[in-house]
Amino acid sequence: MKIEKTGRTDAKVLTDLTIRSKSYWNYGKKQIEKWREELTITEKYIDENQIYKLVSDDILIGFYAYQPENETDIKLNYLFVEPKFIGKGYGKILITDFLKRVQNTEFKRVILDADPNAEKFYNGIGFRVIGKLKSTIKDRFLPIMEMEIKPVANKEV
Repeated sequence: MKIEKTGRTDAKVLTDLTIRSKSYWNYGKKQIEKWREELTITEKYIDENQIYKLVSDDILIGFYAYQPENETDIKLNYLFVEPKFIGKGYGKILITDFLKRVQNTEFKRVILDADPNAEKFYNGIGFRVIGKLKSTIKDRFLPIMEMEIKPVANKEV
């Protein structure tokens, strides 16, 4: 099992995984179609953002994508796992890799807009809700979450 940077040629497989993973939470086909544009990973998006995929024996298990939001915040835009692997610890592997990657950077905080179904997952990692974002679904809100980035001091022997 390895985590590696994605390439432009991964756009379609990442998009397909994103749609399957979002569909796992019982959103209807009509709703998924309404979200298709924001669930689509384009070559341009790959060029402009940091995207890493978790692969085992050439099987794509999941991925995450992030970008700087401003001078102090980094935004986790995507974290999706193939439905047959949901609940088996792969999301935690991805988020742990992401947090290690941003740990000793100039950024002070990670922010994200969570799907309501993922709020418990992010709470368990240490994120906290700081607001809510109106969803395209009536009377539904996405939790806006944050987590402070705590740099690790170099331990010289």
